[in-house]
Formats: sequence, structure tokens, C-alpha cells
Amino acid sequence: MLKLVECVPNFSEGRDMSKIDAITHEIKSVEGTKLLDVDPGKDTNRTVVTFIGEPDAVVEAAFKAIAKAAEVINMAQHKGAHARMGATDVCPFVPVTGVTMEDCAKLAEKLGKRVGDELGIPVYLYEQAASRSERENLADVRAGEYEGLPEKLQDPEWQPDFGPTAFNAKSGATAIGAREFLIAYNINLNTRDRRLANEIAFSIRERGRAKRDAEGNIIRDENGVVLRVPGKFKFCKAVGWYMDDFSRAQVSMNLTNYKVTPPHIVFDECCKLADDLGVRVTGSELVGLIPLRAMLEAGRYFLAKQGKTTGVPEVELIHTAILSLGLDDLYTFKPEEKIIEFQIEKQAYLVEKKVNEFTDVLSTDAPAPGGGSVAALCGALSGALSSMVAALTFGKKGYENSFELMQQIGVDAQKLKDEFLADVDRDTAAFNKVMDTWRLPKKTDEEKQARAAAIEEATKEATLVPFDVLKRAEKAAELARKVVEKGNTNSISDAGVAAMTARTAAEGAYLNVRINLPGISDEHFRSTVLQEAKKIRTRVVKHTEETVRLTEKALEESA
Repeated sequence: MLKLVECVPNFSEGRDMSKIDAITHEIKSVEGTKLLDVDPGKDTNRTVVTFIGEPDAVVEAAFKAIAKAAEVINMAQHKGAHARMGATDVCPFVPVTGVTMEDCAKLAEKLGKRVGDELGIPVYLYEQAASRSERENLADVRAGEYEGLPEKLQDPEWQPDFGPTAFNAKSGATAIGAREFLIAYNINLNTRDRRLANEIAFSIRERGRAKRDAEGNIIRDENGVVLRVPGKFKFCKAVGWYMDDFSRAQVSMNLTNYKVTPPHIVFDECCKLADDLGVRVTGSELVGLIPLRAMLEAGRYFLAKQGKTTGVPEVELIHTAILSLGLDDLYTFKPEEKIIEFQIEKQAYLVEKKVNEFTDVLSTDAPAPGGGSVAALCGALSGALSSMVAALTFGKKGYENSFELMQQIGVDAQKLKDEFLADVDRDTAAFNKVMDTWRLPKKTDEEKQARAAAIEEATKEATLVPFDVLKRAEKAAELARKVVEKGNTNSISDAGVAAMTARTAAEGAYLNVRINLPGISDEHFRSTVLQEAKKIRTRVVKHTEETVRLTEKALEESA
């Protein structure tokens, strides 16, 4: 599975493009990362940079950028409107796909230690990476800013997490952290009246609105602090404004934790609030990028509202989300440009090939792709067929008792299908890795020892890929049985083929496990994997034979 992290460092330079270019060049130089955006501000004298990539590559790129910023920026001469305390002021890691917030917190710690040790810059960990609760809020960490650092660093309560306690006059200090993905999202209205947009914004944003008495006067507490009526959504910042370019008002918002407050839920609530005010939502706008997960969840949400099964391919979920949220209202929404996971260039994956191209490659004398990839492909076909039968059953008259089951089968089968497809390339990549280890040098005893260890590890990996396929094939076989037993009888033959392809996937994967095991010296690994593989294969064969018999019986009864 693709592991993708976003990094959004803020540098205390927004006017000298030669310095900004020098910093961003360091990011672009690291393989496995992609620079997405560079946003300099002259008044703030600050540049926000956004890039993504694989975790280790992102840490390396962030370090190189921080090092270059320390070289070209002199904080003793810095002036700007934005709060700041260092040449690299903040550097948050954001989980996108295949990584957790805990993973990003560890990346922050890894980078923080290196910046402190190698660059001599004091580092404070903040938000989800904070070493203590009082350091979670960035504003608290940055209090006093650059000018207050000499005194702050001497305070025992504000010793840096990494780096020296001595004041670094040139570079200041850096806050490194982990936080959720921020989605900049706007709701479009069919009115020019900014006040109506503000009314909606006050109702949805976490901060809400000022509490007022019966005469409309703002109510304050005994200390003069304005009392507030909280809005509907947490992690939502919103305001209404007027767009000259489109001659309409808009509710502009930042969703700082889309896993708690996703765009589609906010969209629906804005539609209700707008209707109450006599205006209409015409669509919405995404500013910047959005995680794939948010789009898929939106697609599932709106399909479920329509009474449709959500067990559909990823591309259909995205299409549904775009239509339902009206993301094409102002501009054409291009998933390949707006979904962050799609920003990473795809490799020449086997599964991206046309059927005839794949079979042509398969038919040559190249040892990979081979039987392992074909076994995985059979598993994907099994999952796809089970999903198809489930979709043809869901919502069909006479099968009401199976709707809930078919909905879940569709979702599970789609997930299996995608995992099997990833295994097609994983199997070939694992085989190629084994071949690479055999080419390692073996002149000295040290080289021979290192080579043997590398071969052992790579061969284990090449064994575990088909072993995973074998385990998934059992799940595919179980889904096939369910659609044979409870699915649309007009598709019974398709359900039977789902069982047969699940068995082929299992049998093929089992053979690929067996052929790799003799090359592994770890006896415990060999015996454990072999015993489990035999058990799974036996279960799948028995299960699918019974499923095919059920299929044939159903066909005979309907003849």
C-alpha cells in the first residue's frame, strides 16, 4: 500500500525569491517527493511550502530545506507581520494514506532530533507530536516569538525537546509537529448578500456566534468576555464573503480535521441552512488538495442517501462525490489534480496495462510477471464478480432480506479486488528484488555474509506475497459462497465463476509459496508458513467445490 505524507514547512522569508528558490530546490532534489505549492507573502515575509512523498523521503527533504533556510535566512534581520520564532518557523507532518498520526509524530521526533543535533537549532514538538500537553498549541509554543527566545530558552519549563538551550541568533528555533490534513472548502450560494453567507458560517463554525439578549445586545461575562453560542461543527472555521469574479456570496471554511467533520456533512447542513434563509447552494469549491479518503467517504454517503449500494469501484465513488457536492460549479474539477494521492506519479504498474498488453508481457521469456501475479489477478476477478452479483441483487424486488448482506459483500469484495490488484505488482516486485540480491558482490567474507542475509530476507518477502494472496483467496471464496446462496439467481453462473477464480487464486498462490520455501534457511519460518498454507489451501478447495455443486444444483432446478 502506498505510504504518503504531506509536509507544510513555513519559512521566514517571503520577499527574496532567490532564497525561497534555494530552499525549495532542496526539496525537489530528493527522490520520492513532489513539491506541490510555494506561497510567498510579502507583508508577512513568510513562505508556506507544501510537498508530499514517502515518509523517509519527506523527512530527508524537510531536513535539507531546514538546513538551507538556516544558511540563507538571518532571523536577526527579519521583520514581518506574521508571528514567527525561527528561519524555519514550523514544520508539520500530515498523514495522507498508509500512515497514521502516530507515524507522523515519530517522523517529527526523528526530524527534530536531527535538526537539533546536526544544525544546532532548538526544536519544540507541537500538536500531535507534543512531548507534553502544554506544548500542543502552536501559539503557546511560539509565545514571545523570536525576540523572546533568549529568555524562554533559560526557563526550565521551556527547554527545547531537541537541540541546544543556547540562543541561536541566526536561525532562532523551530516547531516541528504532526497534525491532521486541512481542507480549504467553500460553499457557493445563489445570492450576492454576504450577510446571508455569514449567517450560515456562524451556524456551522466551531466558534459559533456572540450570544445576544432579547434587544440584540451582545452578552458578556463578569470579566467582559463575550459569551458565545457554539456552532454545529468542531474543527470548522468559517466566514461569509463576496466573490467579485463570480458575482455571488460564498461560505469559506477551513476544515482542520476532516475525519471528524467531513466536507459532505458540512455541505448537506449548509444546504438546509440556506433553504431556511431562502437561498440555494449551487455547488462548492475545493481550494488546494483533498485526501482520497474524503472523496470516497462523500461518494459512499451520497450513494447511500440514494438507496444505492456503496460496493462500487473507486472511480464511481469519486464521480458521485463530484456530482453531489457540485465541485464543477465554478471550475472543472480534475481528480488527477485535486486529489493528493493522485499527485504522486504512478509507476509502470502491470495493472495499468490493457488486457492484451498484460498477456503479451506475460507470454514472453521474462520470468516476471508469472504465476504469482496471475494468481493475484484471478483473486481480483473473483472479488469483482462477487461485487457484481451483490450489486445486481441489492435493490431488486424479491431479495429484500438480502439487501444488507449484499451491501456489505459489495464493499468487502471491492476492497478485496483492490488488494488483489496491488498483489499483482507486489509479486513481480518481490521476485525482481530476489534477483537483485543474487547480483550483490561476494568477493569478501563480509560481502558474502551480507549477500546471504539479503537473499534470505528477499526470499521471505517473495514467499509472503503469495501467502497473503492465499489468505485473501479464502475470503474471496467465502464471498462467492454467499452470493451463490443469497444472490440474484439470474447471476448464479457469475457467482459460480467467482468461486472458481477464488480457488485458482488459492491454488496458484499455494504453488508460489511452495517454490520459494526451499530457498529459505529459517526452518521455523519454512515450517510455519508451509503448515498454514496447506491448511488454507485445503479449506479453499473444499469450500469452492461445495459452492460449485450448489451452483450446478441451482442451474438444474431452474432448467
